[in-house]
Amino acid sequence: MNQAGLPLGLLLLVGVAVITDYSIILLIKGGNMSATSSYQALVRSALGRPGFLLVSLLQFLYPFIAMVSYNMTVGDTLTKVFQRIPGVGPDHMLAERSVVISMATVLVTLPLSLPRHIGQLGKVSLLSMVLTLAILLVVAVRAATLGPLIPPTEDAWVFAKLNAIQAVGVLSFAFICHHNSFLMYHSLQRPTLSAWLRVTHVSVGTAAAASAAFAVAGYTTFTGHTQGDIFENYCREDDLVTFGRFCFGLSIMTTFPLECFVTREVLSNVFYQRELSSLEHVALTLLLVASSCTLSLLYDCLGWVMELNGVLSAIPLIFILPSACFLKLSPGRWFHSEKLLPSLLLLAGGVLVLSGLVLSGLFPHSCTHGDEPSYCNASRTAPPGSHRVQTTFNPSIR
Repeated sequence: MNQAGLPLGLLLLVGVAVITDYSIILLIKGGNMSATSSYQALVRSALGRPGFLLVSLLQFLYPFIAMVSYNMTVGDTLTKVFQRIPGVGPDHMLAERSVVISMATVLVTLPLSLPRHIGQLGKVSLLSMVLTLAILLVVAVRAATLGPLIPPTEDAWVFAKLNAIQAVGVLSFAFICHHNSFLMYHSLQRPTLSAWLRVTHVSVGTAAAASAAFAVAGYTTFTGHTQGDIFENYCREDDLVTFGRFCFGLSIMTTFPLECFVTREVLSNVFYQRELSSLEHVALTLLLVASSCTLSLLYDCLGWVMELNGVLSAIPLIFILPSACFLKLSPGRWFHSEKLLPSLLLLAGGVLVLSGLVLSGLFPHSCTHGDEPSYCNASRTAPPGSHRVQTTFNPSIR
């Protein structure tokens, strides 16, 4: 919303959600047409080995970079949670991103990533959804209590901004689930197209509603101050937000294994082309989790990571490859009515990737990682009679 402008951003959010829904269904239709059971096999059948290698690279990059971003989010979030514990100051071990990320990796994300079958994570995914509702409630409450007291930035309410294409990259990062769609499809008790239609519509619709609610609540609170990690915008002394941060960190850790499953399957399909032995399974999981942990310790600008992953991986996986496979596999000429929408998606995806890369270079993200926002510091330096500022930026006393 910060990049696109709130009205246009919401329109783009709905548009990306609709395209995501359509292309997921297109993907499974292509799988049924080619009698294949994975994204990689579908692309190999439709586009040959070059297509197979490309989709394997993209299918690996997207979830792997997502794993890195999840670790970064956990480090940003839980360090602030731990600092609200009495005796844990800025110099304490639990206030160090590297320590928190490493602990979360060893104690939570690695054990959750070790099971062989994605269906075993059903209860973990349910917990993540419940936590998401709690986080949304926290953000909505603070939008009502904190938002009116933070002056909006210049051009906060314009219809559109120049960085709208970059916003599409971030939105694509948020919505993409194509890389694990076949895993989910085959985990259904009755994997039929009609059942998949229901699952897809409900899932994407719910995700769109939750994303729109987060977007409106977060952006209207902070306008141009909004950062890639929304909880970086809140003051550390806010106890309600501390609860939200805890839920957020836990939710992210329970989502991490879903991405690890995909990266492991992709590597298995490319290099092993068979079911992994127990030793190979554990070793590959350890390598992936350790690599993502290491990279998350080296970089801390979450917004740039989401945008780059959206442009390089998510947009091709949502817009380009499902459309290209369907056009290749379906009979009839390219201008047939059934092929019109996939053709438009293919063209739009190419334009978005090229323009998104150019704009990412021209307008890089600025991050203030770990810094207390200026409006929080204002409460500590306000004169004694400044009741408005003190009420604004010490939300825990409200």
